[in-house]
Amino acid sequence: MGLISRRRRCTVWAKLCLALPRTTFHLIYALFLISLTCTCGGDTIRMNGPATKPHNSGYPKTSENQDQKLRKQLGQIASTAKANVGVAALVLETGASVSLNSHEHFPMQSVYKLPISMAVMQQVDAGKLTLDQKVRVTKEDFVRRGQHSPIRDTYPKGAELSVSELLRFAISESDGTASDVLMRLAGGPEVVQAYLNDLGINEMVVANSEKEIGQDWQTQYRNWASPEAAVALLRALYERRGLSEQSQMLLLKLMVESTPGAKRLKGLLPAGTVVAHKTGTSGTQNGITAATNDIGIITLANGRHLAIAVFVSDSAADEATRESVIAKIARAVWDDAVASRNRADQRTGQNHPRERMGRRPREVALADNSITRLLELPAHAVVLTYFACKVIISCSL
Repeated sequence: MGLISRRRRCTVWAKLCLALPRTTFHLIYALFLISLTCTCGGDTIRMNGPATKPHNSGYPKTSENQDQKLRKQLGQIASTAKANVGVAALVLETGASVSLNSHEHFPMQSVYKLPISMAVMQQVDAGKLTLDQKVRVTKEDFVRRGQHSPIRDTYPKGAELSVSELLRFAISESDGTASDVLMRLAGGPEVVQAYLNDLGINEMVVANSEKEIGQDWQTQYRNWASPEAAVALLRALYERRGLSEQSQMLLLKLMVESTPGAKRLKGLLPAGTVVAHKTGTSGTQNGITAATNDIGIITLANGRHLAIAVFVSDSAADEATRESVIAKIARAVWDDAVASRNRADQRTGQNHPRERMGRRPREVALADNSITRLLELPAHAVVLTYFACKVIISCSL
């Protein structure tokens, strides 16, 4: 009796559907396809179960457990450096983040060449400086021996270099002399600091020249940043806050071409990964290295961008260990980003074979078009369509 009753219901609803206008019939057919997929697909979102709200991004914020797991992993990696280690990482398009000691103060060393260069580029955009403007670099500008300066080594008597060349030396080759000349062009550390303040970056201090830092061990600690502030600076660069597109592109190009630090952020990432970064390295005194740093923007496999800052301060470990810590942290965050994207894809059904292969392209197009039309129908027509779908599905299963 139940089977006969079901068939009679189906016959009645089928006749009713045939009597409906073509548009409404298409709506019933489309909703039938959608409902059938949601009811039968074992791994798709079920409409007859608890409501599931997919995240609106491909890399959502990690759950508390996942976040704690990653933070614990970063702490374990950091412990091998025998140092104070700070980390901040942020997926710029989604806001997903992780951190470790992210508000502590770390000596920047050459990391501070990035805010100096950004302040210079802001003045280029304002017309106060030009990239082809020639600047005289004298012997008096040279940082001391022991501090890195290709300009000093290449031009021992001094040289005339353009602003563009000075930027390349400062960012791509981490030249201390170039950085000091650029700071002077910008108007001194006070102007650079005012630039940072205007960006809303408060946990970053540029107070001294490279030459001054090289003359006294403690001076480097007065030029500090928190990992959180370093990531905020990278975000400002990415979002072109206070910079033209041309200035942003030039700085990113110079950062990508940077030669120091190949074994730091880039060290364990997949071959070909684009990393726009700036390193910072101090000397070693009494077996302690004050700063081994790297900050940068990593292009993820999905095309999104990870701003990351890793500072290793006051370390008793050797250089290979310190750089390995930075590389392993970058890789751990990279792997978590990939895993989080995969989890998001599973939740939202993106790139899911059963969902995509279960419907033919014409049916998908019809469903998309019919859903749009459904929103235009009167309420009683929507109710009728809903019950028609329920009956058709009960007949089909």
